Amino acid sequence: MRVLGIESSCDETAAAVYDVSAGLLSSVVSSQDSVHGAYGGVVPELASREHLKSIVPVVGKALSDASTGRDAIDGIAVTAGPGLIGSLLVGLCFAKSLAFAWGKPLYGADHLEAHVRAVFLESDVPFPYIALLVSGGHTSLFRVEGWGEMNFLGGTRDDAAGEAFDKAAKMMGLPYPGGVAIDRAGREGDAARFHFPRAWLSRGSADFSFSGLKTALRTFLVSPSGAAARMEDVAASFQEAVADVLVGKAIEAAERERVPRLVLAGGVSANSRLRELAKLRGAAAGITTFLPSKALCTDNAAMVALLGERRLSAGVFSGPELTAYAASRFTH
Repeated sequence: MRVLGIESSCDETAAAVYDVSAGLLSSVVSSQDSVHGAYGGVVPELASREHLKSIVPVVGKALSDASTGRDAIDGIAVTAGPGLIGSLLVGLCFAKSLAFAWGKPLYGADHLEAHVRAVFLESDVPFPYIALLVSGGHTSLFRVEGWGEMNFLGGTRDDAAGEAFDKAAKMMGLPYPGGVAIDRAGREGDAARFHFPRAWLSRGSADFSFSGLKTALRTFLVSPSGAAARMEDVAASFQEAVADVLVGKAIEAAERERVPRLVLAGGVSANSRLRELAKLRGAAAGITTFLPSKALCTDNAAMVALLGERRLSAGVFSGPELTAYAASRFTH
């Protein structure tokens, strides 16, 4: 089966073609960083308008790169949620229209599940595994039993890790996207120079909280010590606090669930310190850590096409009633 995947949940317009026999044939991503950079974050209305401009050329390029026409496509998969409703509706309405016009089956993919499955585009991970999903809008832990089962273990009680990075970068005067800027600055800094608090919450909790860390950073930056600090050291120290908690809780979850495999997913999993720490602590605990390439960590349609192929091949389809949803379906 060959599937066209479409992704537009936030500020990337993406399309990809995945074939069960030939693998990933194309993956095209159109970024909006230059549009939102002046605002220090994603502006939902602007994101929707950019998707409207990009959706046709992006899908066209994905088909062209894959040397694939409508007759060779067996199904269409599209992100239905969670995400920004306006952005989601652009991709969803386009995909539904295309499926109707081409007479192809449609599958509405969950954005979070697609991220958690992205690793299979590069690695054959045995089930079960623990997935740490870290992005701008979500920070969650899952126990993944198979292609049909994904159990929520815990998530953030306030800010997602990516949101904390973006807001912290803005406080430090670093450019957007904040996570990338902090990662870059942190490589030139001393992570042990300053100590920021870690929110471990109650014993054995798989939940996260980053609002207190963000407040601690703001308080530090307006203090005499903060005013005189090198931003590279502040970035490295803040990044260490985030990565420490993310990896610590992921390893604890893997040990508690007695699952010796950990998969990182989502845009923040492209962070160099997070990847390094996950590998080091995973190896020390006897846990195999799987890290998708950075292109598969950020939002993309390859993961949507892959998930769509598995679902459509299993006879799971979405009807015309398919609609977009903003909030995650995986909660406490």
